Amino acid sequence: MSQIRISLDKNKFDSVNLYFQDESRFGLKTHVGRCLTAKGVKPIVKYKHAFKNTYLYGSFSPIDGNYFIYEIEGTSSEIFLKYLQELSKHRPNELMIVVIDNAGFHSLQQFSLDIPDNIKLIRIPPYSPELNPSEKIWAYIKQYFKNKMFDSLSELKEWLTEFINKKLNSNIVKSITHDSKYLDIFNANIII
Repeated sequence: MSQIRISLDKNKFDSVNLYFQDESRFGLKTHVGRCLTAKGVKPIVKYKHAFKNTYLYGSFSPIDGNYFIYEIEGTSSEIFLKYLQELSKHRPNELMIVVIDNAGFHSLQQFSLDIPDNIKLIRIPPYSPELNPSEKIWAYIKQYFKNKMFDSLSELKEWLTEFINKKLNSNIVKSITHDSKYLDIFNANIII
């Protein structure tokens, strides 16, 4: 693996941070999962079979636990670019190194001039979700999402907003995404 050296231009940025980015679909179709019941009692879960979805796009830092989550209905290069532009505004004076996967809509060649100056994208190898700790954040949210039934997308969006505001914080993000190999590489390659 080649080394990447990042120099912090103090005239432009106050800090530098590492983020792992991913997106996850949440829909009206009930996500059935295990639950606790008394011995011999079969659990009963209300179920809805509907195909309306929304997506959460998120970037999570194992360095300081900072995170940015953006909800939108869909996946496309245009939407991903809009997400990056909003992420850029989240901490405008921070240089953000954002690790992304190889999803087709992450291809931004036609928009390369529109990527904000404070965001640098790095791709992980194809078919390696285990290298992206943001996958664990989605698993954390979905453990609470299972067996829930929503009547509408707006109800689902309200639940997601409430969950993110009440059950997700920088300490949880750091504990879920922490991996010493990423921290060691990040700390060894940042020159301030």
